[in-house]
Amino acid sequence: MSSARRRALITGSAGQDGSYLAEQLLADGYAVHGLVRPRPDGSVVRPEFVPDAVVLHGGDVTDHAATAALVAEVNPDEVYNLAAISSVARSWTEPDLVRAVNGDAAIALLDACVAVGARFVQASSAEIFGAPTQNPQTEDTPLAPTNPYGEAKAAAHEAVQAARATGKFAVNAVLYNHESPRRPNTFVTRKITQTVAAIARGEADELVLGTTSVRRDWGWAPDHVDAMVRAARHDVAQDYVVATGVGHSVHDLAAAAFAHVGISDWERFLRIDQAYVRPNDAPVLLGDASRARLDLGWVPTRTFEEMVAEMVDADLG
Repeated sequence: MSSARRRALITGSAGQDGSYLAEQLLADGYAVHGLVRPRPDGSVVRPEFVPDAVVLHGGDVTDHAATAALVAEVNPDEVYNLAAISSVARSWTEPDLVRAVNGDAAIALLDACVAVGARFVQASSAEIFGAPTQNPQTEDTPLAPTNPYGEAKAAAHEAVQAARATGKFAVNAVLYNHESPRRPNTFVTRKITQTVAAIARGEADELVLGTTSVRRDWGWAPDHVDAMVRAARHDVAQDYVVATGVGHSVHDLAAAAFAHVGISDWERFLRIDQAYVRPNDAPVLLGDASRARLDLGWVPTRTFEEMVAEMVDADLG
């Protein structure tokens, strides 16, 4: 079958990754369908950044029967499950909702994909590893989540592995932190770049953060999306850690953002507020993407500094 006749379904298509994924699939000649949450009146509004060529369907992934019916209707060749409550902090206040969306709904969608023979890619997360004592993590690192978000993602992760053990094409893309100008400002990365841009314009005079020593493996969102596509089209279904292998602290990210706008004495703008500190936050999460590099030919295209610079430039306007 030629790529022009292939179909893909993206859940969570309104988010950062969903929009980049839609763009890549459309460029490859796919017919792309996206699932988005409708408004209270039932209408479906095209989210920002989602291309007009994407066929949108209103729905909620927690409605398992309706989601299965949509999968049967679209009959996709590839399904990318990006739908999730993305906030780890929120998982502490609404654990049941996070379990329903990030865990149960993902498993139900997997079952629907198995029924139609679609290739399934689950957007897994480094949070499944909890607070590992050894860095970097690989696909063989034991799952040991330490928050409700990680627990829900781990449940879906294991369901994918169980489906693959029965011969189904199901893949976990274990995504480490990845950012872009499309990241909402509820994430610390975008909060930093937006605030730095505002300070550079003289519109703000402080950057308020919680723990700045936490180190993460930050990559460029379009790169991580590309890894998912490569995994979906690989001859063999396997799990893949998607990461740069390089760690940076929140402090490093703030420093890079201020450096990009020419402010060297930036710490005078910094204020630490313990209200922003998350419980059980892993001090370091660092991934080893050797398998993705070897099997998929995947390599990151942006450095940490380039990623931060692009975000700051977008926020400068």
